[in-house]
Amino acid sequence: MSDLTVIGGGLAGSEAAWQAARAGLSVTLFEMRPVRSTEAHQTDGLAELVCSNSLKTDQPDTPAGQLKAELRALDSLILQAADAARVPAGSALAVDRERFSRAVTEAIEHHPNIRVVREEVTELPKPPAIIATGPLTAPALSEALKGATGETDLYFYDAISPIVAADSVNMSVAFRASRWDRGEDAEGDYLNCPMTDGEYHAFVAALLAARTVEAASFEEKAIYFEGCMPIEVIAARGPETLAHGPMKPVGLTDPRTGRWPYAAVQLRQEDLGRNYYNLVGFQTKLAYPEQERVFRMIPGLEDAEFFRLGAVHRNTYVNAPRCLGPGLMLKERPGVWLAGQVTGVEGYLESTAMGMVAGRNAARHLHGEGPLSPPESSAIGALLRYLSHGDPERYQPMNVNFGLFPPPAVRARKRADRRRAVIERAREEFAAWRSSFPQP
Repeated sequence: MSDLTVIGGGLAGSEAAWQAARAGLSVTLFEMRPVRSTEAHQTDGLAELVCSNSLKTDQPDTPAGQLKAELRALDSLILQAADAARVPAGSALAVDRERFSRAVTEAIEHHPNIRVVREEVTELPKPPAIIATGPLTAPALSEALKGATGETDLYFYDAISPIVAADSVNMSVAFRASRWDRGEDAEGDYLNCPMTDGEYHAFVAALLAARTVEAASFEEKAIYFEGCMPIEVIAARGPETLAHGPMKPVGLTDPRTGRWPYAAVQLRQEDLGRNYYNLVGFQTKLAYPEQERVFRMIPGLEDAEFFRLGAVHRNTYVNAPRCLGPGLMLKERPGVWLAGQVTGVEGYLESTAMGMVAGRNAARHLHGEGPLSPPESSAIGALLRYLSHGDPERYQPMNVNFGLFPPPAVRARKRADRRRAVIERAREEFAAWRSSFPQP
């Protein structure tokens, strides 16, 4: 008989199970795939990445970089797998999806304290348990969660970007480069498809005229997260929004002209073999035939072979300030924790961090200890503070960002100096906090 039940084998669930098992608990991890899949998943592997393959910047002076540093310091399984499956992406931590998922799956399945059960859970589990079903929580469990929290409309919309075969990209037009030549690869980590003024505006016009997938009846109230806005929704805000957003050309010199193009589409490496690339920032809800027609208007992608097309899906999350107590425990269900995007964080590493917190807190609870309380000045602490102190009337999923951190004690005049002070304090106070308790 297990000490702890974890529902969901995504990033958060895998991290939670791993952390709890390392703390000595016997864990049963439920994952419904392949018995029941979702509209976004393609495999039955644990921790499958269904949106981008990028875990954002690894630069240490950024909130995302600080969050990675904290997760590495706490022996995160997800970070270990990501570092081992890394592919070139400039300063970003991007991974080979298959290698990454396989590493996590093997680690979980071979851990002596973890048992993986492949079946769908349709009711709230008996405590102690962690619900880490993520943004694609199945309808039955979603309804059960709504009943337990009293919340409605607990979703927003997310979309995934298309992936193309590398050998189908016309390299007489596209060129390899990282923005401002900051890539680790001397040739540049990204493929770039440059556009002239005329090509760009023709593309935008076709994009806006293209047919999109109609929302299902339960998805009529579209609430998009700004960080994953479908490209056609961005384009609808104005004719130049894409050229100043995901298609901005700054820092990319076209070798054919020696100048920056009017706009550019960047393709990021998907696998270590450089066989596939995804269209950066091109998450979309266009109908499949429309995607192929419109995206082949991009110079260099005239004959693109699409390994995967974009899709839209619903993301489920609770109103954390109303529903969650200390340590991510449900206020109405003592002994049941939430983890990952269902708590209202957004992003792979943010979800992983909440999985780590929930897994460790479940173990501490069963050992008679209080929940972890990382300093609010740290990246993990700042995220937890947002979940507990965010405005419940306007609560929306959030990435880690400078706005979540408390302001520095000394108010520097320059923004760069203020941000540097925030990260330096986060490093110092997190290190002091970590050294104050034993590691599993």
